[in-house]
Amino acid sequence: MEKQLVIGFIGNGKSTNRYHLPFVLNRPEKIRVKTIYQRRVRHDIWPAIDGVHYTEDIDALLQDPEIQAVVLSTPAGSHVELARQVLAAGKHCVVEKPFAVSTAEAEEIFSLARAKGLMVQCYQNRRFDSDFLTVQQVIASGKLGELYEVNMHYDYYRPEVPESAAGFQWEEAFLYTHACHTVDQVLSFFGEPDAVHSDVRQLLGAGRMNDYFDLDFDYGTRNLKVSVKSSYFRVKPRPSFAVYGRRGAFIKQTEDRQEADLKKFYLPKGHDDFGIDLPEHYGTLTYYDEQGGYHEEKVPSVRGDYARYYDALHETIVHGAPPLVTEEQTMAQMRILEQAGKSLLAAL
Repeated sequence: MEKQLVIGFIGNGKSTNRYHLPFVLNRPEKIRVKTIYQRRVRHDIWPAIDGVHYTEDIDALLQDPEIQAVVLSTPAGSHVELARQVLAAGKHCVVEKPFAVSTAEAEEIFSLARAKGLMVQCYQNRRFDSDFLTVQQVIASGKLGELYEVNMHYDYYRPEVPESAAGFQWEEAFLYTHACHTVDQVLSFFGEPDAVHSDVRQLLGAGRMNDYFDLDFDYGTRNLKVSVKSSYFRVKPRPSFAVYGRRGAFIKQTEDRQEADLKKFYLPKGHDDFGIDLPEHYGTLTYYDEQGGYHEEKVPSVRGDYARYYDALHETIVHGAPPLVTEEQTMAQMRILEQAGKSLLAAL
């Protein structure tokens, strides 16, 4: 039998119950969730899970010799202090995104982990979004020819969110809480850019919540530009991905469907169609082949699965495989976000 990785969680809110547990519990042969710590245990929103111990005593989690890794699923402002406690207890640590509030804090967490000989890693489940995986497949096919431009959009129409925010808080900036998804996708697939140009705004005015960002990643040595754009004020969202090459283009209008199913409590366990695109969600590939023939075709979407993050975590901790999300990638993201948000920080 495969050796199980035994883990615990700090935090028992939406993030834990929507974006972690449905996928961890779908890998019982590899991972067991033993304990969940919450300052005040309650099950009025998220029901208790059979076989999981819930506790208000953090030491019951940290001092348990059976638990090998702890997942921090709490607000970003608490990550550094909690990571200190987890690492001091000799546990590996997974930290929800955004990883830290600043580059300096992120470096502190990694330095402590290195000193303890432990792994600390950011939870980047969006590497396993269906739309992102499909784009990678299309690029790898070579049908687009030399790649020139990639546009990635993460749009909402939720004006009530920035309108209800009384003032600006860096840890709640849209750049900070949402670019942590898409910037990681860029870094994981394309690597670090030669330069980054940013346009980060507060559409409701100075001193209000950051609700818009536009980041351009320049890969000059490859003649490639990758753009990440997001807004809270898009009544009609832009395509999730628009990819352009010398011979063609691929447009994926709709985003990964895992989150949409999770919001309806339609979970991966027991549902083979969880998160799967229907034909009407497929992206369109338009290109000229090497003989000059014109093609336009629908591309069946690659299946997304956030549980693959935990597959990789199991391989790293149990079998010593390299971490899926490296320290270098997380630190690069922190530097990019911090630099892009300087105009916002200056207003504090």
